[in-house]
Amino acid sequence: MVMSTRTLPKSPEELRSLIRSGEWKGVTAGLAPGYVQANLAILPRDLAFDFLLFCQRNPKPCPLLEVLEAGRFEPERMAPGADLRTDVPRYRIFRDGEMVGEEKDIQSLWRDDLVSFLLGCSFSFETALLNAGVPLRHLDEGKNVSMYVTSIETTPAGTFSGPMVVSMRPIHHSQVVRAVQVTSRFPSVHGAPVHIGDPAAIGIKDITRPDYGEPIEIRQGEVPVFWACGVTPQAVALKSKPPFIITHSPGYMFITDWRDEDLAVL
Repeated sequence: MVMSTRTLPKSPEELRSLIRSGEWKGVTAGLAPGYVQANLAILPRDLAFDFLLFCQRNPKPCPLLEVLEAGRFEPERMAPGADLRTDVPRYRIFRDGEMVGEEKDIQSLWRDDLVSFLLGCSFSFETALLNAGVPLRHLDEGKNVSMYVTSIETTPAGTFSGPMVVSMRPIHHSQVVRAVQVTSRFPSVHGAPVHIGDPAAIGIKDITRPDYGEPIEIRQGEVPVFWACGVTPQAVALKSKPPFIITHSPGYMFITDWRDEDLAVL
């Protein structure tokens, strides 16, 4: 059976079940509207403290939602009963600074010394933007969001350092202030934009060629608006070259049981 976002269930638990069984293999943008989605990073215990410190020093791109103890794969706080080894549509595997593969599950790679981190994802404030009357073209077109490696450097911690990655959404100039107001309420999922306007000012040479995701057209009267992105650990892995790290594939997120509004601060 061919499935589309229009026919998918809205329940996070049901969606995770479809992902686990391989019935849904696509990006998660627009799925489970109103529920928090999360970026994933999994590292050996001997790197976990450095990565935790990196997240604390870089809360815009790496806002911590939950950290699991070594060997644990059930995120009991955000999605009891879920399994981080199977419930993400696509994973990326990095070894010594190189991406060596993508997998639909990571059970065969699992080790008792692995520590899992769930980080906030900007997909989680998209329902609030839509409810505020701010359209999002990547959702309308069924695309992954555009993501770019920037010239903005993160604050180093231990072995980890590297550039910030941002996601971009074209916003009509008349709605930019509203978009900032809405997303500012959600600091746990990247919060307010880190840049508005000229892509070159943050080191993006060609806005039509994203480093991750898919290109999204910027139309007359629209402004590119950039939010910090949880793909940053993947760019950091390429620079810092940790021996082993597992992440989600950009746009293929973990869907939690938490409501977006659970993370709103205003």
